[in-house]
Amino acid sequence: MFIVEDKTEQWDTEIKPRNGLFDVNLKEIWRYRDLLSLFVKRDIITQYKQTILGPAWFVIQPILTTIMFMVVFGGIAGIKTGTVPQALFYLAGITMWNYFADCLNKTSNTFTTNAAIFGKVYFPRLIVPLSVVGSNLVRFGIQMALFVVVYLFYDIFMNAHVAPNRYICLFPLLLLMLAGLALGFGILISSMTTKYRDLTILFGFIVQLWMYATPIIYPLSRMSEEKQWIMTLNPLTSIIETFKYGVLGEGIFNWWSLAYSFGFMLVLLCIGIVVFNKVQKSFMDTV
Repeated sequence: MFIVEDKTEQWDTEIKPRNGLFDVNLKEIWRYRDLLSLFVKRDIITQYKQTILGPAWFVIQPILTTIMFMVVFGGIAGIKTGTVPQALFYLAGITMWNYFADCLNKTSNTFTTNAAIFGKVYFPRLIVPLSVVGSNLVRFGIQMALFVVVYLFYDIFMNAHVAPNRYICLFPLLLLMLAGLALGFGILISSMTTKYRDLTILFGFIVQLWMYATPIIYPLSRMSEEKQWIMTLNPLTSIIETFKYGVLGEGIFNWWSLAYSFGFMLVLLCIGIVVFNKVQKSFMDTV
């Protein structure tokens, strides 16, 4: 008489093939949250580890950029900023733009800069671009604090004509949209540059020009209605304008434009994730 014992093997980790392109395992990303926080700390520490001024560059960069805009565009070019002081107008746009541009530039190099890590150990690849979005929040928070200080200075000591309104409550949504757009564009570009490295240079140049196609150095309200319509095709336009309108009380606010930017972000994230999931299966063969 033979007795067969049912010995069911228990595995700690089970590797399964991914069949769908739009396959985002949120539970798996949550399980790797410690790795996500580790990457966030790494990005913050290593960015200015061997610099003299360190995190002070978070403040120096927007200050110098604002001064340059005031001299070149406000002084030499004579571009008016309405009743809002030039420093506040430029700094508001620069603060929002810097967060988007920094996230986009760093996430667009996800595969090429992390190829060594990806080739040695498995973890959800989306952890890396998500960590970039998270670590840049520290820089954004410091620059936003600088904006608040300048804002209070003009409001208290200079009697500036600034009037924040209830639309300032949309700020968390605007920040979420900036992060979503940067993440979507970043992972899409990163997927494309695994095969064609020269696209990295091209996209870097496009990002620089993109700032001038966004109402950062000029008020959208000073344009004709036809040009305003063209400018709102840029999904960043309504985000920057809504922030300025809510904080400074001057600008153009439109719910439909904001809804368009939000919808654009969602579609872009879907496309980016589909392409990202497809490329991550075989990118080590081309990197």
